Amino acid sequence: MQKALLPDIAMFLRVMELGSFAAVAAESGFTPSGISRVVTRLEDRLGTKLIHRSTRHLHLTPEGEAFSVHARRMLEIAEAAEADIQQTKGRPRGHLTVNSGSAFVRHKLAPILPRFLNDYPELSIDVSVSDRRIDPIAERFDAVIRVGRLVDSDLIALRLGTVRRIIAASPRYLAVHGEPQTPDDLSSHNCLLLAGFPQQALWPMRDGDRRYDVHVSGSVKSDSADALLDMAVAGAGLIRLGDFLGADALASGKLVPVLADCHFDDPQPISALVLPGRQAIPRVRAFVDFIRSEF
Repeated sequence: MQKALLPDIAMFLRVMELGSFAAVAAESGFTPSGISRVVTRLEDRLGTKLIHRSTRHLHLTPEGEAFSVHARRMLEIAEAAEADIQQTKGRPRGHLTVNSGSAFVRHKLAPILPRFLNDYPELSIDVSVSDRRIDPIAERFDAVIRVGRLVDSDLIALRLGTVRRIIAASPRYLAVHGEPQTPDDLSSHNCLLLAGFPQQALWPMRDGDRRYDVHVSGSVKSDSADALLDMAVAGAGLIRLGDFLGADALASGKLVPVLADCHFDDPQPISALVLPGRQAIPRVRAFVDFIRSEF
């Protein structure tokens, strides 16, 4: 294997993940033409065209599709070998890619990352923030932090902690609209909802041992949990939110809990999802262990 083959393979795969030479150039410091030359060099070495290029799109050729499967395996084998060596040295290093929702990043992850990087000075980290569901396999994240029940997948789920839900509103909102006394009262209140998750409009309640859902609605939906929090504090409506998201606002009195005696707080796991085999890579293991210890 020639020395430059693995870096060229890594570049080729990154082009396909991001969809353009310009996107890879923006994150790597190379020029788009330089990225294109790397892919061309790989194609020349293999003697086949891997990518169809057009002014707007890049598409894998059939040969490119077949090669990409082997290419990923080659990189994973190389990374596993490097991880074994690093493990013997006890020194996690390299670049870590993490994805999480905006609320978790802002209220839990961002405040502790400086300590993590201080503990592991040879690591760098790229934090992707998104409140939409992403595909960790297709987007090749080292770890994806998710709050809530997990659907069956081929990913390894590592438990980090638990989140419980609270229904709350600002004193300003309650002074104008009154405080709901029973779940049925929610039908006359403006409820702030997270877009893209239909189940968020079903607020679980309990009556003794019985659990049931109340359908709520409102004038505002957003794909940002933090935006909904800010609107709730400003008096826009009721919000049902995770305890870590609302902790500061509740502690300061900017929000007050409602229906606490009948609301089901619905404990849900906070999990780190990693690709099979990658949980043993030192940088991934160090990150997950650090998050666990903090929570």
